[in-house]
Amino acid sequence: MKKRVGVLISGTGSNMKALVAASHAADSNYEIACVASNKADAGGIAWAREQGIATKVISHRDYIQREAFDAQLNTYLKSQNLDAIACAGFMRIMTPVLIAPWQGKMLNIHPSLLPKYKGLHTHQRAIEAGDNEAGCTVHLVTLELDDGPILAQARVPVHADDTPDTLAARVLIEEHKLYPQALKDFLITRNLG
Repeated sequence: MKKRVGVLISGTGSNMKALVAASHAADSNYEIACVASNKADAGGIAWAREQGIATKVISHRDYIQREAFDAQLNTYLKSQNLDAIACAGFMRIMTPVLIAPWQGKMLNIHPSLLPKYKGLHTHQRAIEAGDNEAGCTVHLVTLELDDGPILAQARVPVHADDTPDTLAARVLIEEHKLYPQALKDFLITRNLG
């Protein structure tokens, strides 16, 4: 029986699309049960709807406090009987109200080789630091931003003529391969799949 995974997005959802595509493989141990976003105009929401996946938009702008938004999102996620959550470009700093109920079951993909470059502008920071490699990390979500246990990483070289955009494009290709495999492996090792 495939495990039910919810995906959180804020934009186009390219990593969510990679997770959905991989979920259709014969050896997949998960299905994408729902996709939720904090933005009604997130391109990934319309795409998920077209695929027949349950979707939910809860605008963070409707809530003065982060905790109130997180509580509403958690209520929805709990209603979906999920085994795990995959954050895929969910551009929100989450509070314990959302993180605690999913402790050990919420994953995120981050566009750097953590612990380097937590937060935003990761590609620019890698180039400015003179790094010879960059990449992406799948990690468990904890109360500290981009600080949870690392589950998997993929590396790409940084070229002398790279811009943040060219580096981001190369890293994104690796993200689309890494995240589905990391999720599958995570569900197996945690006896969730």
